[in-house]
Amino acid sequence: MPFQSHIGEIASLLTAVCWMLSAIFFEKAGRRVGSLAVNIIRIFLGIIFLGLTTLVTRGMFFPMDATTHNWFWLGISGIVGFFLGDLLLFKSYLIIGSRTSQLVMSLAPMITAIIGWFFLSEILSWKSILGIIVSISGIMIAVSGKKLRLNVPLKGFLFALGGALGQAVGLILSKKGMGNYDAVSATQIRAILGFISFAVLITFLGRWKRVFAAVKDKKGMTPISIGAIFGPFIGVSLSLYAIQHTDTGVAATLMALVPIFIIVPTAVMFKEKITAQQVIGAVISITGASIFFL
Repeated sequence: MPFQSHIGEIASLLTAVCWMLSAIFFEKAGRRVGSLAVNIIRIFLGIIFLGLTTLVTRGMFFPMDATTHNWFWLGISGIVGFFLGDLLLFKSYLIIGSRTSQLVMSLAPMITAIIGWFFLSEILSWKSILGIIVSISGIMIAVSGKKLRLNVPLKGFLFALGGALGQAVGLILSKKGMGNYDAVSATQIRAILGFISFAVLITFLGRWKRVFAAVKDKKGMTPISIGAIFGPFIGVSLSLYAIQHTDTGVAATLMALVPIFIIVPTAVMFKEKITAQQVIGAVISITGASIFFL
């Protein structure tokens, strides 16, 4: 059946939708309580939601049946993806702005495909390569704008590139460590190591008071909780399920459609104007994505 033959691609698109929703709620929460507090709280809530799910589906709250292989590779993936990648990306926002950072982040699918080729021996078909190129071109057109800062500081560019590398390497390591293991439990392993990493950083920086203050902030916790459901819980679980059923380069490309999907919701919620350039970029990127389903 066509649906079953493209289950990985469909899961990738649903991942992009979830990440779009989580981005909107995390942006709202970050403006109120700060990005560092949002990061560790969202991961903690994600661990709880994931544990409750596996308690129902597998009879265990924590992934006690995971092998050393699972814990090692998925753990490193959690540190690289959940922790380092996000830290570098948020840092780039402060130096070169979110628009320019997202433009650099659009390179993540290509980086993923290249690393997947070397590390996992994934050989993409010409159709997949064409789909990746067209989709990324559309994303770059949509994300870039008249105010795009081309002469960006090298430091800011490197932080954004580090974010893209974190996302790419995180996916590759996840596929390496997961194999046929349950995607939800695999996500929880990644989240646990990501949480520990953030806990160490917050302890080092002495920021726990800010985190506890954020937990007591009801107006901040509501968007964090909703974002955690669509991000570390459903979104990341779907992303791991996706890479189990399709090439990581293809999955990463479809997941990278977040900037396209988020155009209309942000225009409605934050009163942002939709430009012709964004529409053209969206059409091109969606056309590229459709190539994977031909």
